[in-house]
Amino acid sequence: MARKNTDATPTGVAPGAQGAPKQKKPKKIRWYHQIFQAYKMTYARDRKAPWVMLAAAAGVLAVAVLLGLWWGQVVYLIVVGVPFALLAAMFVLARRAERAQYAEIEGQAGASRAALGTVRRGWSFDDEPVAVDPKTQDLVFRGLGRAGVLLVSEGPSHRVKKLLDAEQRKLGRVLSGVPVIVVQCGSEEGQVPVAKLGRHVQKLKPKLTKAEVGEVGKRLTALGKMRMPIPKGVDPNRARPDRKGMRGR
Repeated sequence: MARKNTDATPTGVAPGAQGAPKQKKPKKIRWYHQIFQAYKMTYARDRKAPWVMLAAAAGVLAVAVLLGLWWGQVVYLIVVGVPFALLAAMFVLARRAERAQYAEIEGQAGASRAALGTVRRGWSFDDEPVAVDPKTQDLVFRGLGRAGVLLVSEGPSHRVKKLLDAEQRKLGRVLSGVPVIVVQCGSEEGQVPVAKLGRHVQKLKPKLTKAEVGEVGKRLTALGKMRMPIPKGVDPNRARPDRKGMRGR
């Protein structure tokens, strides 16, 4: 009589897979979840947002009712007006949410770079600042577009001017005839607020062709690679001066 094989694994089940916990699939974030999260974030900073959204929706519905009474198609226009009322409320929420986000990052280091991330086609920006003041934490970010080379600073105007002037002189050595645009981001008079920085950059008029932008980009890349060579085996952080040599021995 043949002996049954009790060690055989079930058909279609890989060895060692029995009893293994199944990995849960990550939950999909639905569009209404995103809207609810945006609403919570906005309401935390803007308590008037729900009332403004309600007023916008009610205004659209009121216009739909008035037009329906005028044309004698009240029910039809109300049915059409409801989606437009919801769109009006969503538009208000989007604008209020954008304003709340800018209010949250205002005053933080790198806020201008975050605002520049909203600029659409035609511009490229370095992720890291090209100039930093280690004492005051003032920053200068650089971008390139058809309007030219853009320098955006963070900090009081009387302090960042030195950083901007130094960066302009550096660019003048490798770029001739290329417009360099300086924008100071901040809340002082003459500076561009963080919330308006993206729109301010998008309004700049183009002065370079696409080919010229590509050539300027290559020069800027080469400029970033220009550093003083460090001898092998020397750690600049541990280097010490030769005291005997300083005394002339």
